Amino acid sequence: MFNSQYDSKLDPKGRLVLPAKIKAAIPQANGNALMLRMAEDKCLALYTINEYKKLESQIKSLSINNAEQRKLQRSFFISSVEVELDSAGRLLIPKVYQAYAQLEKEVVVVGMGSRIELWNPEKYLENIIADPADLSNLMEKYLS
Repeated sequence: MFNSQYDSKLDPKGRLVLPAKIKAAIPQANGNALMLRMAEDKCLALYTINEYKKLESQIKSLSINNAEQRKLQRSFFISSVEVELDSAGRLLIPKVYQAYAQLEKEVVVVGMGSRIELWNPEKYLENIIADPADLSNLMEKYLS
């Protein structure tokens, strides 16, 4: 289970050091491979292999005979890539993924339960609820 938010940095080669608490939450059985996906709201989503396979299974179950579902499958699979954590706990983010999420030097790493999101700091602030009263109202609306 991933949670909280952390400030991190991309090095000049496009490598990101995962925060220690995020790295520690990756199950040992996962190994060094993770799946990186261009996600909603112009962020990147990072999954353990097990969590990615759950999502992949749902996508694969869609009908290839339905044009909309086929387009969804195609778009999902072309926006995902396997990445590896090196011995220093870094992962290389491909340039096209950096461009998609507008990642430069500063990166906000956010634990989202079963996945990790990587954000441009300005885009991140546009996609969260900053006012506790608004958050409370939405929790009441959707969780009651």
